[in-house]
Amino acid sequence: MAKVTGIGGIFFRARDPEGLMAWYRQHLGITQPDETVWMQAAGPTILSPFAAGTDYFPADRQWMLNLRVDDLPGMIAQLRAAGIAVETRADWDGDGSYGTFARLHDPEGTPVELWQPPA
Repeated sequence: MAKVTGIGGIFFRARDPEGLMAWYRQHLGITQPDETVWMQAAGPTILSPFAAGTDYFPADRQWMLNLRVDDLPGMIAQLRAAGIAVETRADWDGDGSYGTFARLHDPEGTPVELWQPPA
């Protein structure tokens, strides 16, 4: 059975993404993905403030949960079999160097991104 293996990232809107990230770096020791990735026991996690006007997730949401998974195709199949709509788009994966992605929404409408890192 496919399962979530940890938090893949926390993405949220910010009026000053660079300033906010600097605060997290300075006060909590959390780094940017282009620096040294903040490693947890279960794998990498990215803290990444997005610009306030981003269209990467719905404008009425301040947060999007990103969950790291071990078998994205299996997870998508499980969710769809349970009647949960799951979206995939080629532009989310780019050249695949960041892995593969899918998106669903929880019962309250919060976007949840599933991420399988590259091998």
